[in-house]
Amino acid sequence: MTTFGLIRHGSTIWNKEGRAQGSSDIPLDEGGWEQARQLGKRIKTESWDRIYVSDLIRAQQTAQAIAEGGDLQISSDPRLRELDGGLIEGTTQADRIARWGEDWKSQDLGLETPESGAARGVSCLEELVSLYPNERILIVSHGVLLNHVLNQILSDEPKWHGLENMSMTVVHCNEDHVWSCELYNCTQHLLPSEAEALD
Repeated sequence: MTTFGLIRHGSTIWNKEGRAQGSSDIPLDEGGWEQARQLGKRIKTESWDRIYVSDLIRAQQTAQAIAEGGDLQISSDPRLRELDGGLIEGTTQADRIARWGEDWKSQDLGLETPESGAARGVSCLEELVSLYPNERILIVSHGVLLNHVLNQILSDEPKWHGLENMSMTVVHCNEDHVWSCELYNCTQHLLPSEAEALD
């Protein structure tokens, strides 16, 4: 059985401003770096074999911070990048309504389709299952892409949506290529310790 830890990258300024990022190459903000370091502390207490990451800088920086002080090999794969947001990249919901009206989602604004994003994301995971059977692999990617991947590989489950920044979702692929989910959207590593809470 191959296990994947699916990680959404840490926060960016655009996340905080509610701007669509898509394939725009936006770096982590200070909070995003700290989130990634906190997850890195958790990773050091667990057993993982390698990290695969989107080629966008916010995911690359997240992977680097997670791997600090460890010996996990980081490999980049463009199939893990976020869905292309077309004309909406850099805009807020208010911007989109002002430019294209309330029905902007029904218009052709150059967005990559969910089917396209899911297909490339799943192809990456399936290739890794073949290359590294029975390993435990971290995947650092993006919220929308990971949601569509989860909805494809766990099609019998309720629809997945709303992954938080720096969340961890753990899925397994068995020898029959049947997928299951052990943990979804976990951010417990971001909670302050009891000692910190008392300060």
